[in-house]
Amino acid sequence: MLGICGTVSLTCQTAQADTDYQQQREQFVEQMVTKHAFERTEVESLLDQAKRDETILEAIARPWEAKPWYQYYPIFLTEKRLQSGLKFWQQHEETLARAEQEFGVPAEIIVAIIGVETFYGEYRGKYSVLDALYTLGFHYPPRAKFFRSELEQYMLLTREESLPALELMGSYAGAMGYGQFISSSYRHYAVDFDGDNVRDLLGNPVDAIGSVANYFAEHGWQNNEPVAVKLAASEAHAKLVSKGLKPDTTVAELKQNGLELPEHSVVMEQSLAKVFEFELAEGHEYWLGYNNFYVITRYNHSPLYAMAVYQLSQQIKQAR
Repeated sequence: MLGICGTVSLTCQTAQADTDYQQQREQFVEQMVTKHAFERTEVESLLDQAKRDETILEAIARPWEAKPWYQYYPIFLTEKRLQSGLKFWQQHEETLARAEQEFGVPAEIIVAIIGVETFYGEYRGKYSVLDALYTLGFHYPPRAKFFRSELEQYMLLTREESLPALELMGSYAGAMGYGQFISSSYRHYAVDFDGDNVRDLLGNPVDAIGSVANYFAEHGWQNNEPVAVKLAASEAHAKLVSKGLKPDTTVAELKQNGLELPEHSVVMEQSLAKVFEFELAEGHEYWLGYNNFYVITRYNHSPLYAMAVYQLSQQIKQAR
């Protein structure tokens, strides 16, 4: 009897999932028609051609950012990525200098972002963007609402930029191009940085450089301000670690509670900061992150990601 009940229960769950899918799909179609003036047949045809991809569901269940720091950073902080970063900077020196001047974002940060995201355009993603957004928007309940919103943005983007919706490739989460912009970010932050009247983040490194810089500027990057500083490994610093990413305590307050800055650290006492802990194979290391560290996490909401970007940027800068 238990086996039969289990089978019945599974059948009921499958039926409910199908019903939910049909309702969500119809709501999505209706939204695209009424809100954005798409033809109903156009939206339905696109969804009919999208495929549920199990490999995408598997990938999102095991993100790299779930790894401890000591397993995460060796993926990105390699000699090969460093040398490729130096080459990319040399190739696009004038563009990077112009982006730094116009947006106030250091060239090394822009180079590091593109290096971490796509190895300077070498790995831009192997998944159909349509399939990724369809799969996660309709078959991944934890973040389905977000990804259906991104599918909406994708349809608007491909219409506005005259892009082939069925052909674009990207990450398992639907991010595209040199800087791996998701559709909403592409629409809101992409810039035409080479003056050809096209915002091409998919194949144009010049537009990608300008767009990454614009993204950081729009999210509050403070030029000539610090990003992060390494702290001594101590119980006092361990006690200062707190949840969240946004700096919410002044340096002065942190110092009152046990923060010890390295010698020669120059920072205003009223600067907001946060102490982060990173897991090593043995023990932990501690870093003080400022506003600019938080801005890097607006690109990917992970302190591991932000630290990898920052350390790669410093390696590239020093090597130059």
